[in-house]
Amino acid sequence: MVNSERQLLRAAASNIGINLDDTQLSQLVLYVDLLEKWNQTFNLTGLRQRAELFERHIVESLAIAPFLTGKFRADIGTGAGLPGIPLAITEPGVDYVLVDSNGKKTRFLLEVKRALGLSNIVVETARVESWQPARPIDAVITRAFADLATTIESIDHVLHDHSVLFAMKTEGAAEELKALPSDMEAINQLEVVVPGRDWSFQLLVIQRVDKVVS
Repeated sequence: MVNSERQLLRAAASNIGINLDDTQLSQLVLYVDLLEKWNQTFNLTGLRQRAELFERHIVESLAIAPFLTGKFRADIGTGAGLPGIPLAITEPGVDYVLVDSNGKKTRFLLEVKRALGLSNIVVETARVESWQPARPIDAVITRAFADLATTIESIDHVLHDHSVLFAMKTEGAAEELKALPSDMEAINQLEVVVPGRDWSFQLLVIQRVDKVVS
């Protein structure tokens, strides 16, 4: 099974444009192992089938990698570490901070960090509204977090002028964009295709509007 899972991951990643080495493949498989084990007690995800964990969580997370920018990224409301953990595994040169208010989930993330030897992630147990990053954030990533207006209200204090919000959305993206505050603009709306699936999702790219100096 492990070999077939590795083949699935390698093929899907290649389709996305990512080359995974043997260490990264092992880390992704071990992450799913841990997710399965801890899910029995902590209900980290509603998915129970191992194949679904790879297809719906791991591959979908990797699918946004080609579009992301910046070297210091925050995964807000990360839950079980999605998409932050798969992205951190495939991009060891990028620093990630995983933020969630649920202590059980962040304990799981700390175990994942230890077991996988991920030196490029920091885990924070905090409500994002009261969280202060150690240094300016280049990019904020959200997946199934909240509607766009609520998300921006929650993270506004961590978005500096050049920060970018990448919001993963499966539906209602157009309507949510209508509710953007006046100081924010959508600089891109991407249709992201997930290998192995017959439907795509939206990746909304949001940035603060440049201030006009009179």
